Amino acid sequence: MSADQIGFSLLMLAVLLYAGKWVRMNWRPAQQLFLPASILAGGIGLILGPGVLGAVMRLIGGDDAPMAQGAIPESMLDIWSELPGLLINVVFATLLLGVPLPKWKRVWSLAGPQLAFGVTLGAGQYVIGILIAALILAPFFGVPLMAGALIEIGFEGGHGTAAGLQGTFADLGFEDGADLAVGMATVGVISGIVFGIILINWGVRSGKSAVLDKSVDSIPHHQRRGLVAEDERPMSAGSMTVRSESIEPLTLHFAFIAMAILVGIGILEAMTWIESVTWGAGDDGIELLGAVPLFPLAMIGGLIVQQILTRFDKHNLLDRELMVRIQGFALDLLIGAAIASLSLTVIADNFVPFLLLGVAGIAWNVGMFLWLAPRIIPKYWFERGIGDIGQSMGVTATGLILMKIADPDNKTPAYEAFGYKQMVFEPFFGGGLITGLALPVIYNFGPWPLFGVMLALVVLGIGSGLFYFGRLKQEY
Repeated sequence: MSADQIGFSLLMLAVLLYAGKWVRMNWRPAQQLFLPASILAGGIGLILGPGVLGAVMRLIGGDDAPMAQGAIPESMLDIWSELPGLLINVVFATLLLGVPLPKWKRVWSLAGPQLAFGVTLGAGQYVIGILIAALILAPFFGVPLMAGALIEIGFEGGHGTAAGLQGTFADLGFEDGADLAVGMATVGVISGIVFGIILINWGVRSGKSAVLDKSVDSIPHHQRRGLVAEDERPMSAGSMTVRSESIEPLTLHFAFIAMAILVGIGILEAMTWIESVTWGAGDDGIELLGAVPLFPLAMIGGLIVQQILTRFDKHNLLDRELMVRIQGFALDLLIGAAIASLSLTVIADNFVPFLLLGVAGIAWNVGMFLWLAPRIIPKYWFERGIGDIGQSMGVTATGLILMKIADPDNKTPAYEAFGYKQMVFEPFFGGGLITGLALPVIYNFGPWPLFGVMLALVVLGIGSGLFYFGRLKQEY
């Protein structure tokens, strides 16, 4: 592929993202579901591709019909399919850049209950998924046992993680797993919003909400359309920490991200080398770390770069808000490209396994929210738990959306507790080290060692929540 092809593909992806935003502003169902423009853009691209429009035209006029391969050329889809694996490193490198580490005592006191809840949700998705894969999918449908990790990859990890693991799926002989994971992520985001809003309305009617006394139907129309009201503008996207005649702030922050990714590459290379001279040496060696993706290590690289800047940067050059904007830009491109290049054929060929895993994942998350959250989160369990269920079914943004609806005026410590919990949680689940290691562990050792560890974490999460965190007296 040429540079011109890559550039034109990026331009068309940008047009799709604008089309997705237009749909969000003008289509009421998209407003009611708070669907991000990136998901709508990916859906438009998917419809215009060979899987939908192309299939319809082939059905009508045969293989030689106009647009028999859709309105989007295969070469463009090939480029889009490669983007998520690159952009996910940018997304994860920015997670901890500009985030000062708080005192551990504060984190433990405020986020401990939600960490127990989040670990239960995340580890439980492996437990449920592995049981379904081992007892139903593998023996009856011939699906690889690695499918047991799809719920956590798609739900906790989201589109970025699912697409970022494309290479790992291919290396381990389960190429269809990447498309199934992206499809699972789409199910997770939509179901997270749908069930989240249903639960919020239920919480208002049943008195579970501590701050709301009206349903989400009263949310302003401009917010539903994803707009900022004119009287609330302007909103700064970030601070100018340097003068542009020396270097553009955006350029400087891109350099910080590049350093974080390079540190991650160095860590991955070191890990791979250690494996090659230890347990992975020789023809009988086990290759485990070679299949670990880069993005969770890019997050660790971001943490290392942040600590270096905290120690030596006396001018506070890094602005967190600008870093968040870069992260959002990369994530929008990633989601749009991942969904638009999704193979519907793979999902159709594995529809029953896909359906079983999706329904089981939804049931687990909703069930734990209704039963476990009020028992282990001492105060404001509804507002704080709704963020976790949104994040565990979609992405962090889904959790933030639901918390914004449940606590619009920030009257509870939900945001603070959620943020602290994510700092401890994300290095391991939802695209972290556990997510990165799950597939190669199942491939090399079978599903049961991972199942045992995840089951132990579920027991630890529930036990610590019920017998310790749930009994704490918290003043906030």
